[in-house]
Amino acid sequence: MSLQQQIKDEIKEAMKAKDEIRLSVVRGLSAAMTNELVAKGKKPTDELSDDEALGVIKRASKQRQDSIAQFRAGGREDLASKEEAELKVIDGYLPAALPREEIVKIAQAKIAELGADKSKMGVLIGAVVKETKGAADGALVKTVIQELLG
Repeated sequence: MSLQQQIKDEIKEAMKAKDEIRLSVVRGLSAAMTNELVAKGKKPTDELSDDEALGVIKRASKQRQDSIAQFRAGGREDLASKEEAELKVIDGYLPAALPREEIVKIAQAKIAELGADKSKMGVLIGAVVKETKGAADGALVKTVIQELLG
């Protein structure tokens, strides 16, 4: 079953369970996926590939993380806690993030392979993220590479 279809099925399950937060999140994700289809020039009834659906979910996760930071900075803990609850639901659809040690190993291999230095940091970051197939957080990859290149 595709990731998009799984999310559509979860809408029904969340309705039956009367889980308001989960229902709100999966409806939002489903709508975001439909918007992505339309933006790509496809019909709303088509289906995204799992990689495309994962991209939509990652954007939703990043948006929630940014919102949490903004709400905390503004002293709105009530709104931040709501966003955190939504983020937990969204993160359930994301693959487990790679541990830092794995990212370091991959980055070291890419540095050796590409013979990269500080001037090619952007290329190196892109290569490592591509190698991990999106399972590594881009900010963490950047930090690891900066430490390795000194």
